[in-house]
Amino acid sequence: MTDQWTLNRLNFAGDWQGRGAWFGRDAAGRLDLASPNRVIDPTRYRISFPDDDNGRWDGSGLMFAKGGHASYAISRASYNAGGGCWQFQGAGGQSSLSLDPQRPRFGHEINLFSGRSRSMLVLLWEWTDSHWCLHTVGAVAFRCRQSMEMEQVRPVPDSAAALLEPLRGWRGTAEQLRPQQGTDGRVRLLGSTTFAPEQLLRSSCSAVMPDGLVFSVPEELPGGAFQLEIGGLLSAELFQQISIQVDADGRLITWERRRFQNSLGRSS
Repeated sequence: MTDQWTLNRLNFAGDWQGRGAWFGRDAAGRLDLASPNRVIDPTRYRISFPDDDNGRWDGSGLMFAKGGHASYAISRASYNAGGGCWQFQGAGGQSSLSLDPQRPRFGHEINLFSGRSRSMLVLLWEWTDSHWCLHTVGAVAFRCRQSMEMEQVRPVPDSAAALLEPLRGWRGTAEQLRPQQGTDGRVRLLGSTTFAPEQLLRSSCSAVMPDGLVFSVPEELPGGAFQLEIGGLLSAELFQQISIQVDADGRLITWERRRFQNSLGRSS
């Protein structure tokens, strides 16, 4: 099976540009997921690989980098040294592996791909007043500038339920990856599955985001085990779901990817 570095190259190689919408808390401390408090347009990631083992990552319009720009070399030898990177075919990102108040952010970047479109969601919790509170959510609708045809930005439905209910009964497959440093981690096929909205909408904080993205997560992380659910309706025929599982000790134990296709009247 394909190793993690190769999947990283297959997923991320490109000249990605899009509008970044960032949501956060208002002056009263309420989380506002309807109106972004910052828009960065364009956000651009140029990720190139001159050979099978080396590459270059160059980003501008970045939310957290000094001056909004960062650039660095990447390589098979150094990839995933901390164990928090994860890749499936057509989905990938990076995650904090544990809840640690000495590191005041618990964050996840999720990227879902469809052809030369890339939908990115960022979720950041911060350690505040002795609890973990969802502080920042970012969504970017990337399109690859190297593509001959660029997909238009997808509409945002009124609610998570409005996005998900029409997908009920779609069939798909489930895969799993466990954290492991380096490139040797292998995706394991779990089997077939059928989509039900309530399986994703398991937490009180649920919202739709730009570019067909949706998530359901705890706004305040509990003391026991929990699960983060993120999805994306990437076309009329394709929905991807990422589940991030954290155990009772606050350690990330698995990423799972479910890939559903419409089998209820349109071709799959």
